[in-house]
Amino acid sequence: MTGDITPPHEERIDPREGAVDAARVEELLETLPVNPDGGTEPMASAQDSGAPETAGTAPDATPDSAASGADRVGQLEAELAALRSENESLKGQYMRIAADFDNFRKRQTRDKEDQRLHITCTTLTEILPVVDNFDRARQQLNPQSEEAQSLHRSYQNLYKQLVDVFKQLGVSPMRVEGEPFDPSLHEAVLREPSEEHPEDVVIEELQRGYHLDGRVLRHALVKVSMGPGPAASAPPSEGTSD
Repeated sequence: MTGDITPPHEERIDPREGAVDAARVEELLETLPVNPDGGTEPMASAQDSGAPETAGTAPDATPDSAASGADRVGQLEAELAALRSENESLKGQYMRIAADFDNFRKRQTRDKEDQRLHITCTTLTEILPVVDNFDRARQQLNPQSEEAQSLHRSYQNLYKQLVDVFKQLGVSPMRVEGEPFDPSLHEAVLREPSEEHPEDVVIEELQRGYHLDGRVLRHALVKVSMGPGPAASAPPSEGTSD
């Protein structure tokens, strides 16, 4: 038989369809992006092209990771509780130390003041007999001439200066005559009957007492009344009846 015989499983190919258009191929090559190494970039993946991810691609949290997270939270809570307890303990220690220091400071101030007062009392007690002598001499002096009066005025000025110094130091004399006897202020030297004063009343000051800032610097030596005598206290005798 003449003519072309084509196998049944093959199609007839038109020779014109197999021709390659060279100009079209070059145009397509120019439109493709080129990598720095000279090759063309691969096609974009489905993720880059905005295609939705298929379900099940993101890994889910495993039970082990959840358990480790819970353990970590419990550990942090325990550390927080321990730090709070330590903070409260340190705060209590600080408050106790501050209170102890404040008490120590007050005690030191009080002891210092007591020591100063003790020294002042000791010194003034030694000077008080001199003041007593000045006072006795002042009472006994009775100047007559002009020269004696001038000397007496100088003596009075000296005594006044000494009394003013005592006042500046907080020393004040006691006033005891006519006052009830008080053992915390007075020292009874004599007791005698008195028609003018009731019992246990100071009727005379033998040595002046002094206060120092409200404290007793020296007790006053006094004479105390015993009240009316036996004759005055006895009832009157009744007259005899006829």
